[in-house]
Amino acid sequence: MGKINKKNAPYLFLIPFAVFFFVFMLYPLGFSLLLSFGKYKSGQLMITGFNNFRFVFTDPMFYKSIGNTFLIMAVQVPIMTFFALILAYFLNNRLVKGVGIFRMLVFMPIILDAVSYSIIFRLFFNADNGLFNNALRALGGTGPQWLSVGWLAQGVIIAVITWRWTGYNTIILLSGMQSISYDLYESASMDGATGIQKFIHITIPGVKPVLIFSVINSVNGTLQLFTEPFIITSGGPAYKTLTIVGYLYEKGFKGFDFGVASAGSYVLVIIIAILTFIQLQVTKEKD
Repeated sequence: MGKINKKNAPYLFLIPFAVFFFVFMLYPLGFSLLLSFGKYKSGQLMITGFNNFRFVFTDPMFYKSIGNTFLIMAVQVPIMTFFALILAYFLNNRLVKGVGIFRMLVFMPIILDAVSYSIIFRLFFNADNGLFNNALRALGGTGPQWLSVGWLAQGVIIAVITWRWTGYNTIILLSGMQSISYDLYESASMDGATGIQKFIHITIPGVKPVLIFSVINSVNGTLQLFTEPFIITSGGPAYKTLTIVGYLYEKGFKGFDFGVASAGSYVLVIIIAILTFIQLQVTKEKD
């Protein structure tokens, strides 16, 4: 039996990670790829070629889930990025007191459990006795059917995920803003630049790499949206909030067609890769 020495010790320490990586990452990845080309029949995996992919690309519900996901992404990401930029700019101001408290408050939503706060928001938007409708009735108004009308349900999902992720992106953008020399702002002030001019001509160019990362990360995250629509609206009404991952869940865990679900997941990976490539190319061309 060999002794542990300086040469083999590092490899021994890597063994637990290698086992974990193979069992929980590499093996599931390979098996899901194999499963995307097959179908279980009588407990046996039967290779069916591209049938699963063919089903995905001819299923109207898959395209509906893509449309819903892209709609939510197209509205939510710009709104969230705008608010994150404004908040980060505010927190980067040296005249603001108690910045640490504000940072904690804006970052707090991201540390909350997604299932827990989704249940709370579902109660808040309940049409009969939810917090928001009760407040509207107290003011003499009438509460809408938040979760029963398609566009309202989509708006609720957009509002909820914006609330959760704005603080996270604020901290990321704030870290980028703090790397900008404050002398630039002082020089601009001496030249008579307004706050908006400094924001446009100093802050935005200064945080551009971080901003690009934030947007790409947000787009990729929204494409994988699942928990909030699943808990708050269950993909309804009339599948208006069914996302791509929600579609995969329906096929895999409700329809028990894991081959189709695996094929759809690889289609999602390709979509994310294409969008990321396009965003990187667009930003390079602008540079």
